[in-house]
Amino acid sequence: MKRVPVALAVGLLASPLVAAPASASLVPTDPLAATQATAVEVATFWLGNGGANLANATPYNIQTSVRKVISAGGASGTEPGVVPPVPPADAGDTDTKTPTTSGKVFFIGADGLPHWCSGTAVQSQYRNVVATAGHCVYDTQRPGSTLDRWVFVPGYSAGTAPWGLYVGKQVAGHYDFLLFNDYDRDYAFVNVYSGVVSSASHEVTDVGTLVDNVGGQGLAWNQPSGSAVDVFGYPAGPHPDGTRPYTGQTLESSSGRTTTAQAPSVKAEEFTAVDSPFTGEGSLGSSWLLGYHKSKLMGYLNGMTVSVADTDGDLRFDTSLSPYFDGELFEVYQAADISPSGSILPA
Repeated sequence: MKRVPVALAVGLLASPLVAAPASASLVPTDPLAATQATAVEVATFWLGNGGANLANATPYNIQTSVRKVISAGGASGTEPGVVPPVPPADAGDTDTKTPTTSGKVFFIGADGLPHWCSGTAVQSQYRNVVATAGHCVYDTQRPGSTLDRWVFVPGYSAGTAPWGLYVGKQVAGHYDFLLFNDYDRDYAFVNVYSGVVSSASHEVTDVGTLVDNVGGQGLAWNQPSGSAVDVFGYPAGPHPDGTRPYTGQTLESSSGRTTTAQAPSVKAEEFTAVDSPFTGEGSLGSSWLLGYHKSKLMGYLNGMTVSVADTDGDLRFDTSLSPYFDGELFEVYQAADISPSGSILPA
C-alpha cells in the first residue's frame, strides 16, 4: 500500500515516512477466531435465527464516562503522516449520506451476553482492518483476555447488515493498555475475514473483502490540536439526567475542534477532546474523521471515542475523549496492515 504524505487543502500535516515492522514488545497481537471453522461458528451465531443475537445485543457499558477532565497535557507528536483513504470498489452503488465505513462491532461480554460498540473500516493493504476502542476488543474485566465472538457490521441500521458481517480474526493492540489499563493507549485494529451473509438455505455466503465493499477511511497521526473533526457513531445510553436522545439504531454525527485533555481516573495524560453531545454507551469506538469530505464520505481517522464527560456539570454529556494518535498508534496499525485474513469458507 502506498503511504505518501501529502499536503492537503484541509491542512493535514505530513512528512516522509520509512515503514518499519512494529515492535513485538510494543504491539502484541492476539487471535479472535483463529480458524475458518471457528469463524463460521461465530458468523452463524450472529446471523442465525434471523439475526436475533444482533437485535438483542445491548450497548457496552464498561468505562463509558469519566468524572473529571483537565484541559491540559496532551502530546506534541513529531513527523506527522497519513495513510490515504480509498472509496469502495463500486463507489456509485449507494445513495447513503453517511460513511459506509462506520458500523457496529458486536461481541460477548464477560457477563455472557451480547453487546456492541462503534467501529470503522480503515484502509490497509489487505483491505481488512477495523478500528475501535481497545476495551471493545480486550476484556478489561478478565485481564489478558479478548471479548468472545467478535464481529463487525458496517452500515448497521435498525437491525440490518447491508454489506454483510465480518468476523474478527486477529487484533493488534498496545502493550501499555493490555498490561497497565493505560487509556492513553485504548485503541485496537482488528483484521477481519471477508464478509458473509446468510443464504436462503441458512448457510453463510462470502460477499468479499471489507474495504472493497464499503471503502476504508485514511489514518492520520501526529496532527496538531485544534483540528476540525467529524464524529460518527451509535450512541444509545442515557445522559446523567436520565434522558435518552439516541436509540443506537442509526449512525449519528457531530463535529467540533480538538483540544488537549487529561482524565486522571483512567490514567490518561495524553487525551484529545472534542465537543460532542454523544452519550457513552454505544459510542465507544466512534470514529473522529479529519478532513472529512461529505460528498466522498471519506476522511482520515484521527481519533476514536473511548469515553465521554459532562464538563460543565449540567447532567448532560458534552465532550468525547480519544487517545492522541501518535507514532506508537501508527505502529499498532502497521501490525494489522501486514496481516492477511482471507475467507471463512474453504476454497
